[in-house]
Amino acid sequence: MITFILSIILLLAGYFVYGRFVERFIGADPSRKTPAYELQDGVDFQPMPTWKVFVIQFLNIAGLGPIFGAIMGAAYGPASYLWIVLGCIFMGAVHDFFAGMMSLRNEGANMPGITGKYLGKGMKGLMNVVVAFLLLAVGVSFVTGPADLIASLTGVSKEIWLYAIFAYYLLATLLPIDKIIGTVYPYMGAALLFMALGVGVMLIAGDINGSHEMIELTPATLKNWHSDPQNNIMIPMLFIVVSCGAISGFHSTQSPLMARCLKNEKYVRPVFYGSMIAEGIVAMVWATAAMAYFGGPEGLNNAMTDGIMVDGVLTKITPAIAVDLICKSWLGKVGAVIAVIGVVVCPITSGDTAFRSLRLTIADFLKADQKPVFKRFLICIPIFALAFFCCKMDFSTVWKYVGIFNQVLAAIVLWTSAAYLVDRKKPHWMCSVPAALLTFVCVSYFIMAPNSTGGLHLAPVIGYIAGAAVALGIMILFLVKTRRGVN
Repeated sequence: MITFILSIILLLAGYFVYGRFVERFIGADPSRKTPAYELQDGVDFQPMPTWKVFVIQFLNIAGLGPIFGAIMGAAYGPASYLWIVLGCIFMGAVHDFFAGMMSLRNEGANMPGITGKYLGKGMKGLMNVVVAFLLLAVGVSFVTGPADLIASLTGVSKEIWLYAIFAYYLLATLLPIDKIIGTVYPYMGAALLFMALGVGVMLIAGDINGSHEMIELTPATLKNWHSDPQNNIMIPMLFIVVSCGAISGFHSTQSPLMARCLKNEKYVRPVFYGSMIAEGIVAMVWATAAMAYFGGPEGLNNAMTDGIMVDGVLTKITPAIAVDLICKSWLGKVGAVIAVIGVVVCPITSGDTAFRSLRLTIADFLKADQKPVFKRFLICIPIFALAFFCCKMDFSTVWKYVGIFNQVLAAIVLWTSAAYLVDRKKPHWMCSVPAALLTFVCVSYFIMAPNSTGGLHLAPVIGYIAGAAVALGIMILFLVKTRRGVN
């Protein structure tokens, strides 16, 4: 329990201490007029209450990410705590803060446009490709997954649910942001937070009464507990598996949505840095719960590989099944309802904003005005036609690249943030050092990961040397290119 409590305290302290340092360092200006007012169009640029912006941002970036990813990361053992806590405070929350701030300072621009401004046109082109692929992949996966689950719960065919979810996505993508997203999201965000709070309370209570035990982070437990350590090397695999809750490039595609709705720069830290800290707490709760419920990381791995008896049937545990079991066991009937909301509704609330972000990204690329609904509809037609086609494919082939592309995007955003600091004549290290670390992770993953997850499956030593060489090379290039700035 000590590790869990200390981790939560550190995450909260990170918000109040390091988050405030970042805010003061960048110089948030309460007197500066935000794009929500400067460019208000009643569609995408729309001032909203700060509490609502926070909840929407939290749900945009969270969904099932800090739940499923944390459960999968728990298979590596308590080392996942270190990545969640340190990654969230010094990388993920910084990444989200800068994504929101840079968008605010650049008329609500999306990340490809911002990257092009600070890193050049070539990087803008790369970002357009990476962002478009990631948003489409996330959107499609968050259509097919919920459709499968709802079909199994209701007995109604998957095809019908696909049409229903696509119809909702089209409306959420087309309509002004305060009409559907601004109305529905606060309730879904509250449900996600309530679920994490309930599981967290029962986690502590169970450890106290002895019904389960939370494993502590010690030198003895700081090892790779994964059942297949040869193909799941902790560094870099853990850094890819646990993205939401530590750092996720997908967040940078969502932050501009809320940057266009924020009333004042003084709310940048609560909304962007704060929502990431909240996500880190959710990830800590579920990583700890997964290990505690199944009797430690070894028990969790056994349940995932060999299966356990569930209602008299030998069942291999997936993150979705783990959420269902934990909620029903610890939270009773209320937990059963929350589990359904979490597993079915939460991914939908990430899918709709993924498609909305894709519309805005394409509109920025085409320089297409998005105030007229007809122009929004013209961009949506090819997006949803392609998405519907992808739903008919075996999407697992594409999805295996989503995790690594997500972190590649995060690395590019951090390098962009470092360049932004140089442009403002400020030291860049709070962004360039995390960028170099994530670059090392991404390159080593591409080389070391199994073919089934998008890697070359070469020897670890090759991956580590190549990752370090590329990260160091980019850092040197960055320093040379910005030598006239403040380093």
